[in-house]
Amino acid sequence: YVPAQIRAAYFLNPLLRSGVNGKGQSIVIVDSFGSPTIAHDLRVFDRQFKLAAPAALQVIHPAGPIPAFKPTSTRLAWAAETTLDVEWAHVMAPRARIVLVETPTSENEGTSGFPQIVTAEKYVIAHHLGGVISQSFGATEETFPKGTLRPLRGAYLAAAQPAHNITVVSASGDAGATDYRLNESSFYTKPVTSWPASDPLVTSVGGLDLRLDHLGRRTAPDRVWNDGSGSPSAGGGGLSVIFGRPAYQNSDAAIVGAHRGVPDISLSASCRHPVAIYQSFVGKGWQIICGTSEATPIFAGIVALADQVAGHSLGPINGDLYQLAAAHAAGIVDITRGNNTVSFFQNGTTHTVLGWDAVPGYDLSSGLGTVNARWFVRELADLAK
Repeated sequence: YVPAQIRAAYFLNPLLRSGVNGKGQSIVIVDSFGSPTIAHDLRVFDRQFKLAAPAALQVIHPAGPIPAFKPTSTRLAWAAETTLDVEWAHVMAPRARIVLVETPTSENEGTSGFPQIVTAEKYVIAHHLGGVISQSFGATEETFPKGTLRPLRGAYLAAAQPAHNITVVSASGDAGATDYRLNESSFYTKPVTSWPASDPLVTSVGGLDLRLDHLGRRTAPDRVWNDGSGSPSAGGGGLSVIFGRPAYQNSDAAIVGAHRGVPDISLSASCRHPVAIYQSFVGKGWQIICGTSEATPIFAGIVALADQVAGHSLGPINGDLYQLAAAHAAGIVDITRGNNTVSFFQNGTTHTVLGWDAVPGYDLSSGLGTVNARWFVRELADLAK
């Protein structure tokens, strides 16, 4: 998919025509290492799709200098991730300023990277650099050594304080009801979920499969993203083993029990219907890419539009999302098709990790559903007034 299709699919064009385009807002995007060519690549992307340039693209390294770029698999993966995050947040909020926060250590499950991410995000918060922070990374909760996850929450606790009032969004994961073990190559054979998406102060963004024609009109209802191919490739969702049920999920206690359930909201992520990015850090040219790493910056851009309408950043929005869904607001669109059950071959055995079906109301594969931005942006902004 290209920007015009995704904008049409989320009914963004009436907002853009009315001047709701992110002007005056800043989206903070956090990635390990970043991309050495992101400024150039964004200009090419904008020129190809006739997009307005962002108000500014600022790249900062508050946790330390970035090692010189080498085309290793790790650096290439993070550079592609960065490109996706920046280009697609920009698609949704084309006049917003983008602050790309690059950190010097790879985020590798619960073993490395998060201390630097926390340092960087605390800097962003203390210096009021943006109203929404977008994180397309995550680590399975079980991979954190006991007692080490909660001390890493400092940035989210700070973001939620009235003095800062910053919205934090994070990808729910790309392996359906499972996720990676510590070795980052094999999967848990039981349901697991990932942090920071599982944090009650973070909005967890799950994945959907959108079937669109060339104009961005739906040819079938949205479904939970689940490619069903021999390795897990589906929208993450499930129950936290670290965090208890937050108050905003009390009405969904029959589904989440005593646990924090994820995701909260879901957007386009399917690898059967990926999006285009442009990169020049290795080779030159266009690529396709997918996952909840796509859905997250798309949603961050929509939040920035709501920030503009409200005239200020919205802070933690999960309570507002659940309130809108309970009121059957037009901006929240329920998803009732698909599931995030996955099967995969590992250590000589085929494993199936049972996930959850999308059903009317909240569920652990699509969350509350998806958004119609034409209505959602103003509804969310109104709740914050």
